[in-house]
Amino acid sequence: MPLDDARRVIEAAIGARTFPAAAIEIGGSAAAIATEAFGRLTFDADAPATSRDTIFDLASLTKPLATGSCAMELVRSGALALDARPADSFDDWRGLERESVTVRDLLEHASGLPARLVDQPPETRREFEHDIATIALEYPPRSRSIYSDLGFILLGFLLERVGGASLAAMFDRIAARIPGVGPRAYLGFEPPVSLRDRCAPTLPMDVDPRRGRRLAGEVHDNYAAALGGAAGHAGMFGTAAGVGAFARALLRTARASGDGDSPFPRALVPLFVTRSAVPGSSRALAWDTMLPTSSCGTRMSPQAFGHVGYTGTSLWIDPARDRYFVLLTNRAFGGGTLDEMRTVRRAFHDALGDL
Repeated sequence: MPLDDARRVIEAAIGARTFPAAAIEIGGSAAAIATEAFGRLTFDADAPATSRDTIFDLASLTKPLATGSCAMELVRSGALALDARPADSFDDWRGLERESVTVRDLLEHASGLPARLVDQPPETRREFEHDIATIALEYPPRSRSIYSDLGFILLGFLLERVGGASLAAMFDRIAARIPGVGPRAYLGFEPPVSLRDRCAPTLPMDVDPRRGRRLAGEVHDNYAAALGGAAGHAGMFGTAAGVGAFARALLRTARASGDGDSPFPRALVPLFVTRSAVPGSSRALAWDTMLPTSSCGTRMSPQAFGHVGYTGTSLWIDPARDRYFVLLTNRAFGGGTLDEMRTVRRAFHDALGDL
């Protein structure tokens, strides 16, 4: 049975110490099919068992879930245009190549910006803005695509200027319209202290000044931490059911099914999940798209779109099959390598190919 095969993949990964905790949700546009939890919150033998209520650091799932959704909403309202230029919003964003860069380029990881800064993160938002706006571009814009946290940090700043609110507040307004998201199915930026006993912990990276202690309900990414816990590239947390509720609503919209209002603009969802025309890119607008060599495995349809997070999280949505697949782990708690996590993701999705 597909679900049994997928369970075995997760249990084997816990046995191999790829991660201590995992939660999954698989479903379709009508309802969840399965929501399950595996392992313990840490590798300690007496650690609490993972539950369906466990909250995970979603890491780069923030990019499509929060930043992409907020961008889509601002485009819908007319407050933002995809061809708007960062040069019109940031005084430091200057130079011949930079002048042509657009919001679309940032969303498609095609702006020319490198992945990260050369030095440790600065102390203030203004310094972040300056450093990103002045760092040397790595390639001519739209000539290729290089995954960039910097582009999404800058995009988050831009959305907050246009939207007149923090990214967290703008996303909360969207989440309030998603059926199923709530206190038990958490989905939002850093959770309040009252919920942190439900959080699967991570361990800071060696370059993080917080190293030496566990992070439970505190964002793992050191750039997002330096920005107060919420940024355009990272900072979101969620349960498998919370991410699943988001996926279900988006899947219904992508399939143009379901009655009533959608929390997502129906006219814009197809645009945001369509692969870029940038040479060699699999990226869409904040999302990634199906390649048989990627973390989604070999059995998704060509219409599938999704994303992964450094901490060990992923979401893939396949409109042609009417399926979504949530896999949340805390690999960043001293677990396996990125390649080992990628192998687990591929095996998990391929095991569910006939579901």
